[in-house]
Amino acid sequence: MADFRILKAADSALVIEFGSAIDRKISDRVLALAAALEQARLPGVTEVIATFRSLSVNYDPLTTTGSELEQAIAAFVDQPAQSTHRKRLWAIPACYDPKFAPDIEEVAKAKGLSVSEVAALHAGTQYHVYMIGFVPGYPYMGDLPEKLQLPRRSDPRLRVPPGSLAIATSMTAVYPYESPGGWHLIGTSPVRFFDAASARGSLLGPGDGVRFEPVTPEEFDRIRKAVDRNDYIPDSTELAA
Repeated sequence: MADFRILKAADSALVIEFGSAIDRKISDRVLALAAALEQARLPGVTEVIATFRSLSVNYDPLTTTGSELEQAIAAFVDQPAQSTHRKRLWAIPACYDPKFAPDIEEVAKAKGLSVSEVAALHAGTQYHVYMIGFVPGYPYMGDLPEKLQLPRRSDPRLRVPPGSLAIATSMTAVYPYESPGGWHLIGTSPVRFFDAASARGSLLGPGDGVRFEPVTPEEFDRIRKAVDRNDYIPDSTELAA
């Protein structure tokens, strides 16, 4: 495929764009190129950052030039590569009880569903992690069932509690720690999604799969205590390439 373009970003970065939509095929191409560059270790490349439809490649201008790097990167586009990050399918516990889901009743009413139907639809979907962004560890995941899709809230919150499970447009996400946010909160996960003290940092990575497993408030409290003791990591299995 040749439908990509390379843009200069200041004097020490290039942006490789694939299309203009949030699409899993585009995401696959972005992540494949990120993996190829990770393997290649091109001279001067200091960081590679994947987004929904593009890849940012930062480099040291004292080691290489944008023109040299552009030619080198073009040769790797759409070439198969194996990343050192093995993509995983995560089973993430989440409580959809209204006590843990301040917007779930409002979402249910807006979509003509019951609270249990909202929870079942959300938990019945396997999501794709498109990118990590907004704040460290915040996973942008798709694709949300059409029956649950709503625009962002008209009244964003200044403080969203950590672990809040949120939806907006075609995406779902989990807030890794307290922060502002304008998405609809339909549950909470007791899992720690970002740990600055760990080598991994973010629990989830681009390309990972996620399924949410409904838990009761009692199960939520039990898992949260285990997380606080550093005795709990969600189950996961390696995704097929």
